[in-house]
Amino acid sequence: MTTSAIAPAIDLSIAEPSSAQLKRELHRAQLRKRMAAIALIAPLMIFLLIVFVAPIVILLKRAVENPEVADTLPNTVVALKDWKRNGTPPDAAYVALATDLTAARERNVAGVLARRINSELPGARSAIMKTAHAMPLAGVDGQPLTARQTRQAIIEIDSKWGQPEFWQVIAKNSSRYSPYYLLAALDLRQDGTGNIVRVDADQSAYQQIFVRTFVISLAVTLCCLVLGYPLAYWLSTMPERRANLFMILVLIPFWTSILVRVAAWMVLLQSEGLVNKTLMALHLTNAPLELLFNRTGIYISMTHILLPFMILPLYSVMKAIPPTYMRAAVSLGSHPFAAFWRVYVPQTYPGVGAGALLVFILALGYYITPALLGGTNEQMVSYYVAYFINVTINWGMACALGALLFVAALLLYSVYRRFAKMDVSMG
Repeated sequence: MTTSAIAPAIDLSIAEPSSAQLKRELHRAQLRKRMAAIALIAPLMIFLLIVFVAPIVILLKRAVENPEVADTLPNTVVALKDWKRNGTPPDAAYVALATDLTAARERNVAGVLARRINSELPGARSAIMKTAHAMPLAGVDGQPLTARQTRQAIIEIDSKWGQPEFWQVIAKNSSRYSPYYLLAALDLRQDGTGNIVRVDADQSAYQQIFVRTFVISLAVTLCCLVLGYPLAYWLSTMPERRANLFMILVLIPFWTSILVRVAAWMVLLQSEGLVNKTLMALHLTNAPLELLFNRTGIYISMTHILLPFMILPLYSVMKAIPPTYMRAAVSLGSHPFAAFWRVYVPQTYPGVGAGALLVFILALGYYITPALLGGTNEQMVSYYVAYFINVTINWGMACALGALLFVAALLLYSVYRRFAKMDVSMG
């Protein structure tokens, strides 16, 4: 009797673990699930960090990086730290300049500094290179020069060193990071005292280029919407088998190289091309129209290329709208057009917003189409990004233009998200 009475108590204590042990086991199980989930998405996250996030970070960093002066003239930067930028700097700055240019000549980096200063102060390149070649300075019988003598010797090499503007450019670019390229991309600059001012009217160009880019992108987006909305509606009303067939026809240009499509439009739009011959054969025009190397050709080609990006979001939204809504509105006495406008169209707003946003952002960064079909005055921002990368090797300016386009795309996306949330709350 005693053995049988004690045995169940022993078994019960073994079968029922404590609550603390249960919590530990539950925590371990949850941790294993989290680690398994992280392991599954880790390759994708690493891929996104390398391919997408890292280039954007480098782009934004290079847009504000300005290391030429700080790296080449470190002693001069220190000597100018307390200078008020009025008049010429003290003699110590000339001594530091002589030391830095001597080191720059030995390391063969004076050209980098000269090119950077010359971008703000025309004529600075020759002064810097001439002074660097004259280094090191030596006095009579090889004796070192005093600070006053060093100042006079450098000014004798080139009189620009006696002008405050020359030193102001060095002083305001003494930091490794500055808004110089971003300001230049907006036709702004810092004056000698560091205040932000507009550039001269004859040097202002980038604001006009940005306006042109946004106007072209907006016009292409509207053209895609006008053409894509009725086509998407027509496809959504078809039987599924026929709609799939026509959707393949819509997507065939989407699968073709952009360069091939642009070349095809160059053949079609030329003076002796198919478009002009057809218009003249139908007596719609008496002479060939100028459709190439102007904005008309850009609009036609970019609309053709980006049209599928408008149709696909619209079609996916329209296909999910029940046709009974329209029939119910008409049966209640509404005119078919009024029913379409007041019942059907508001339900397609998410597709319109997604398609318009996608087309507009893609159009902002277009390069090949405007470069081949547009004229000299019809180039977009991306053309100048490629120009600064491939021709002038000015990565700072190219990254600044790219960073501004990136910020514009983010702002557009945030506006779209806000309107999308408003539509959902109102719905």
